[in-house]
Amino acid sequence: MKKIRVLLADDHTLVRRGFGMIITSQADMEVVGEAHNGREAVELAEKLQPDVVVMDVSMPELNGIEGTRRIGDCCPRTRVLALSMHRDAMYVREILRAGAKGYLVKDADDDALLDAVRAVARGDGYLSPAVSDAVLSDYRKHVTNPIDTLTSREREVLQMIAEGKTNKEIANVLSLSVYTVEAHRGKIMEKLNLHSTGDIVRFAIRNGLIT
Repeated sequence: MKKIRVLLADDHTLVRRGFGMIITSQADMEVVGEAHNGREAVELAEKLQPDVVVMDVSMPELNGIEGTRRIGDCCPRTRVLALSMHRDAMYVREILRAGAKGYLVKDADDDALLDAVRAVARGDGYLSPAVSDAVLSDYRKHVTNPIDTLTSREREVLQMIAEGKTNKEIANVLSLSVYTVEAHRGKIMEKLNLHSTGDIVRFAIRNGLIT
């Protein structure tokens, strides 16, 4: 059985030692190196090409966020599992944006660490339950879809256009005048920066309005 090769990056020796003991106790994992700052983590990742780097977010000289970004550049097959005491969504957002595949809080139990390493090694994402609510809230706050700029009526008209209905047919269904439907169509195309019915159809498919 091929073992998951893990590099531990944390500026606290006791943390590295404790995590190392947990990981090496597993038949399917091994620790191939340890780094005490982000710069050393990047150097060792490039040299050792581990499957997973367990990367502390806050480290001296080079923090885990920048370290993750550099590992992504030099070691595309290596995946990063971020490790932190912070539960603030800002830290999660920034290190995931830098390329980390998972985020684990330091006070998680042994099983959570092992589950996270295995998930990230497979290429799956992993997020500690302790930060999931904060991340979802942060996502809603920072990620907007152009469709959110449309009114409820405009979204209704958008769907019917994408389904192939004519302005007259839409007007009949919604008890509107054809001119009002045409005005809605114009507003939709302006707000979404679309230029044809084909663009509208493609947008609707991408956003799950039609299949």
